[in-house]
Amino acid sequence: MITRRQHLTGLFALAAAPFGSLALAQGKPVQSGEGRAERAVPPTGIGHRIRHLSYSDIGGRPDSVQVMLNRRHLYVGHMFSNGVTILDASDPRRVRPVGYFTAGDQTRTHHLQVAGDLLLLANGANVVAMQSYDNLRSYFENALADSITNRKKFRSGLSIHDISRPAEMREIAFLEMPGLGVNRLWWPGGRYAYVSAHFDGFTDHVLCVVDLQQITKPEIVSRWWLPGMNRGAGETPTLGPGRRVALHHMLTTEVPGPAGSLPPNRLRQGSGGQEGGSHVLGFGAWRDGGLTIHDLTDASTPRLLSHTNWSPPFPGGTHTALPLHGRNLVVVADEANAEKCAKGTFHTWIVDMRVVETPVTIATLPTPRDRDYCATGTFGPHNLHENRPGSFRSEDTIFATYNNAGVRVFDIRDAFAPREIAYWVPPTPKRLIDPRPNVALAAKSADVYVSTDGLMYVTDWNAGLNVLEYLG
Repeated sequence: MITRRQHLTGLFALAAAPFGSLALAQGKPVQSGEGRAERAVPPTGIGHRIRHLSYSDIGGRPDSVQVMLNRRHLYVGHMFSNGVTILDASDPRRVRPVGYFTAGDQTRTHHLQVAGDLLLLANGANVVAMQSYDNLRSYFENALADSITNRKKFRSGLSIHDISRPAEMREIAFLEMPGLGVNRLWWPGGRYAYVSAHFDGFTDHVLCVVDLQQITKPEIVSRWWLPGMNRGAGETPTLGPGRRVALHHMLTTEVPGPAGSLPPNRLRQGSGGQEGGSHVLGFGAWRDGGLTIHDLTDASTPRLLSHTNWSPPFPGGTHTALPLHGRNLVVVADEANAEKCAKGTFHTWIVDMRVVETPVTIATLPTPRDRDYCATGTFGPHNLHENRPGSFRSEDTIFATYNNAGVRVFDIRDAFAPREIAYWVPPTPKRLIDPRPNVALAAKSADVYVSTDGLMYVTDWNAGLNVLEYLG
């Protein structure tokens, strides 16, 4: 575990470290298995307080990213296969594909949101098929607008689907967003969806707030971006080469309080729309651009409250900012984006939010050290279970995916001294689906959805879906 005191000590050590000791100062882990042979991971993985129930190759499309559960059906977005697979999960030991939707060749639909009878789907360029980088890392170190070297026809925007028949996705609306498309979105129900989208003239994904009051006629009501992203208006980048500023996505919460004030009050996970006597706050993860906090009470005018960035000295990649219910905390995962720990250690941070204008990091989640995860593949955080309505929701227990280290569960009741309490390590996939060259054959746990009965649905960029049971 890393306390605030240890975290600050590490920062001072990093500032004083010579160039040759950079990896050590960044906290590059010395794994317990380093220097000795480790037993192979079996097909069902290695679990501690987590039981493996079943596996699905998702109908022969194992490249999986975001997963949503609704009415005993799973909706899985694909990273490379240009579509969404629907699986019947009424028997978690025998999950089976029952439907498939595609927005067309070259259109990536890897992220989605589900509430009630509706599904919102990200549509954008299949970037991997349209760029010429020779490794995984390059995607994370260049602006999206500069990544497309072989542009093809694709669909860009937000599609809305009727899923009242769970095994079918019937498209009822499409909101075009001219550009390279949507990366990810947040919509737990309610009037507004918060979308990460690229528009022509911008370097990368920016915040786009969409009004869904008329569900078949969605409307963009506002956009917001960090300085330097609007290239078409003459803005110039504020960060140097090799650093990517882009909104991965934004989560929201509601803060009760009288109009015109933002008291240091307890956070309550919100529905995405404002209620009387409350404020809507948004928490944006901007990759190498850090963390932003916004007042979104007036959806037409996002108002920046604070912006913080711990990169440098840490490697960046801010991916998910999860506001917690009732504790004035935000858990922020930085996505590891370099193989073999080439950039040092990526962290998941605990941030004190008692004063929203002054967020303070107080700890990091402990880095897994049970194997030598730096030996191959990508090691470190990817995403968090996002505590959405209808799922397992906790102030004290955090579920996180860690790429080749699988799924990790943390007890953060003591926010200054979080501890790992459960894990599941996935096996190495049989083959790569990722078409990019020079990508290691290694597990890449991407997303986790935890249901109210403790079932965990875990996706992998190359290796399909595993259903696990958290044993508490």
